[in-house]
Amino acid sequence: MWNFFEKWFEVLDGLLGPYWKAVGLAFNCTFLLFGSVIQLIGCASNIYYINDHLDKRTWTYIFGACCATTVFIPSFHNYRIWSFLGLGMTTYTAWYMTIAAIVHGQVEGVKHSGPDKLVLYFTGATNILYTFGGHAVTVEIMHAMWKPQKFKYVYLFATLYVFTLTLPSATAVYWAFGDQLLTHSNAFSLLPRNKWRDAGVTLMLIHQFITFGFACTPLYFVWEKVIGMHDTKSICLRAIARLPVVIPIWFLAIIFPFFGPINSAVGALLVSFTVYIIPALAHMLTFKSASARQNAAEKLPFFLPSWTGMYVVNAFIVVWVLVVGFGFGGWASVTNFIRQVDTFGLFAKCYQCPPKVPASLPPPHH
Repeated sequence: MWNFFEKWFEVLDGLLGPYWKAVGLAFNCTFLLFGSVIQLIGCASNIYYINDHLDKRTWTYIFGACCATTVFIPSFHNYRIWSFLGLGMTTYTAWYMTIAAIVHGQVEGVKHSGPDKLVLYFTGATNILYTFGGHAVTVEIMHAMWKPQKFKYVYLFATLYVFTLTLPSATAVYWAFGDQLLTHSNAFSLLPRNKWRDAGVTLMLIHQFITFGFACTPLYFVWEKVIGMHDTKSICLRAIARLPVVIPIWFLAIIFPFFGPINSAVGALLVSFTVYIIPALAHMLTFKSASARQNAAEKLPFFLPSWTGMYVVNAFIVVWVLVVGFGFGGWASVTNFIRQVDTFGLFAKCYQCPPKVPASLPPPHH
């Protein structure tokens, strides 16, 4: 069985040629690969704040083995119920962080200096690109729907709902802790430990496992197509064939456990193209002729009824994201990533973990 993931790129192939299909496929596969790495790092980072008896690297070994079981899940339809549950999990966690930060109040001497360096400014810009672009699992949502023709409405409401989760929690946590977030990629590390926080961590762990499967499944399909295993009926044979996809992801998460910097780099170098530049350029080139515009299956929205206006919007997105997101953002995120490697090294045992307080020694006997 081949799936909708390839069909999306076949549309690019049919409209604009094989080079567009190849470019789109390359960017999206790389994005999904590092998206899976991010989820695995997130699992290890989160569980550490419930049980710090093991370091984050050890937790990455454990959760890598757990996430590897997604090789047995055949398609996106098997994730449908988990998608709904994941929505509830992220909703709880986002609003827990919002309320917990407000209840906690501002820490003593809190500073909100904002980005005082170009690297910080453009790193923040790429994080925004990733937050509102990288969480739009377009192909996965459509493939899981029984009626894909309703996708554009689902996608719009999903995007608006993401705003209700990201903006309040980010604002509240930054208000409470300020510049401490620059050295704490995981906000759970700043919030006081209690049953509400532990519940949020647990729910996020489950959600990240589901998201790992969502991100990896298209890669499984592409790999199966490459090696000719896509028509194999045996789940066990397909699972074995999928292992060369999941093992490098596991390995990368162990080498580069830098959750925040990887988010920034993925936003700048990959999401900028997969979500913004390629779709906008493809739309412009597809409808450059009058006949193509006249025969368009999807008409322009009521709030932008002019093709000239649509071209202006698309051109602005392409230029702005290319210059700010990919150009300056790429420079900033790569610079930040290199700094993390220089500071913590590769295969960091416990990235951004608080120092262990040694047990007090007994008083000497006289």
